[in-house]
Amino acid sequence: MKMNSAGMGSSRRRVSSKGLGAVLREQRAKLYIIRRCVVMLVCWHD
Repeated sequence: MKMNSAGMGSSRRRVSSKGLGAVLREQRAKLYIIRRCVVMLVCWHD
């Protein structure tokens, strides 16, 4: 069981290091959208 969990952890680590740029880009996009929505809500008037 220990070997199996260790193998899963190493494979997960490999995937995260490979797709780190994509994950960061996605997070930046989400933050940008949220920031735009907040600015629109704050600046919006009847």
